[in-house]
Amino acid sequence: MAIALVSRFEVDDRRLSALHARAFGGDPAAVRPWSARLARHALTWIGAFEAHRLVGFVQVCWDGGSHAFLLDTAVDPDRRQEGIAAALVDAAAEEARDAGCEWLHVDFEPHLERFYLDRCGFRATRAGLIRLS
Repeated sequence: MAIALVSRFEVDDRRLSALHARAFGGDPAAVRPWSARLARHALTWIGAFEAHRLVGFVQVCWDGGSHAFLLDTAVDPDRRQEGIAAALVDAAAEEARDAGCEWLHVDFEPHLERFYLDRCGFRATRAGLIRLS
């Protein structure tokens, strides 16, 4: 079945929280306030749907100017290795570009380096991080 990418879809907090938990190994019972957070902070968000089932997600936050930040790229573990994540990142980059952003930043864990650098075209940079909790 074909995957449809839908920008700024109406977010169901339970469905998106469940996808996030499956993708990242979180608590499947925890429901996060995705809808309110996205409405307040995101430039855009994109869902990957198979029929009416949410199988992938990415969001783009921004500074209101030239910098955008890719967050929460998630694909259902049963649907990995099908190009869904790459399609989501490509669509997110296009939307950030269309909004006038000049830079798209992403942080990732070492095991995702080949995906972000080789497949998605990001380049390695030095950055800093402080853990706040």
